[in-house]
Amino acid sequence: MKVRTTLSALAVSALMLTGIPATATATSTATATADAHSAHAKKAKSKKATRGQKNALRTARNYLRFMAFSRTGLIAQLRYERYSTQQATWAVNRVGANWNTQAVKKAKEYLKVMPFSRHGLIAQLEYEGFSSAQAVYGVKRVGL
Repeated sequence: MKVRTTLSALAVSALMLTGIPATATATSTATATADAHSAHAKKAKSKKATRGQKNALRTARNYLRFMAFSRTGLIAQLRYERYSTQQATWAVNRVGANWNTQAVKKAKEYLKVMPFSRHGLIAQLEYEGFSSAQAVYGVKRVGL
């Protein structure tokens, strides 16, 4: 913003040298800039999801029905399924998962298969892509 303000001030100075009324031009420039930002915001809001994004979201929901994932783990799984990084990230951002709940589920999944120490299970959850706080939360909730 500071650079834009400086450039506008330079443009007004240049216009004054040419004899063009600066106030009319400055107002037009400000209005055009505001209109451009408004149009960009509307375009971003009205942009519909692509077929690939919708499919990635459906796939993410299906995975979460049967298995627990960290946010990064789910993105990686969708990438493995050949969705683009953009599609996978878009889907994971909209899937509505509670990542703490996913950490608890993943901890339970691991404990069904093999025993873990508290620190070992935290380390495993972190390896799976859960944050340290999510991993600790998950391990506490399963009683370790």
